[in-house]
Amino acid sequence: MSKLVLIRHGESTANHDNIFTGWTDVPLTEKGISQAHVAGKQLSHSGIDFDIVYTSMLQRAIVTSYIILNEINQAWLPIVKSWRLNERHYGALRGLNKAETAQKYGDTQVREWRRSYTTVPPLLGHEESSERYLKLGIKEPLGESAEMSWKRVQPFWEDQIAKQLRSEKNVLLVAHGSSIRVLLKFLDRISDDNFMKVEVGNGEPIIYNFDQQLKVISKSNL
Repeated sequence: MSKLVLIRHGESTANHDNIFTGWTDVPLTEKGISQAHVAGKQLSHSGIDFDIVYTSMLQRAIVTSYIILNEINQAWLPIVKSWRLNERHYGALRGLNKAETAQKYGDTQVREWRRSYTTVPPLLGHEESSERYLKLGIKEPLGESAEMSWKRVQPFWEDQIAKQLRSEKNVLLVAHGSSIRVLLKFLDRISDDNFMKVEVGNGEPIIYNFDQQLKVISKSNL
C-alpha cells in the first residue's frame, strides 16, 4: 500500500490581499508560515515516512514544503520541482483584486472564472516568461482554464507520481489550489459540474491510500 499526501501551500500575500495570482511568485505571510508548521506537526503525528516530495516552481509552495519537511524530520528527502504543478495561470486577471473584479464583472462571471473546469479567463495580450521557465524552454500560458492546467498536470502524474505510488512509495505533494483541485477531480472522479464545489484550504493535508493498481483504498483529511 502507498500513500499520497496533498497539501496546498500556506497563505500567501496574494491570498491575504484577495488577488488573482497564478504564476506570479509571491511569498507566504506569517499566517501562511504558521499554517505550514501546523501541517507539518499534523503529519508528524501521522507517522508517515515519505520517499519523495514534489512541488511547483513557485516559492509559496516550495517554502511550505521545506517547513513541513523540517517539522517531520525528513528534510533529507529528495525534492522535485516542476512547472507542471504550478497554480493555474489566470491570464489578464493576474494581479487584480477579486472583490473589485466581481464588482466590475459580476459575482457569477468571477465564480465561473475561478471555479469552472472549462471556462478560460481573459487572456494576456502578450507572452510573458521569467528566466526560470526560459531555461526549461517553457513559455508561460496566456491564461488557463482548470481543464487546461490538468492537461499539463496529467503527464506529470502519469510519469512521476503514479510511478512512485505503484512502487509502494509514499509521496508528499505540496502545490496550489488549482493544481490540487484537478488532481482531486481525477482521483475522486468528480464531474465537471461538481468541480465548482471543490475547495482546498491552505495547509490542510489530504491523505490517499492506494493499492498497487492505484485504486483508492481510503481518503482522509487531517
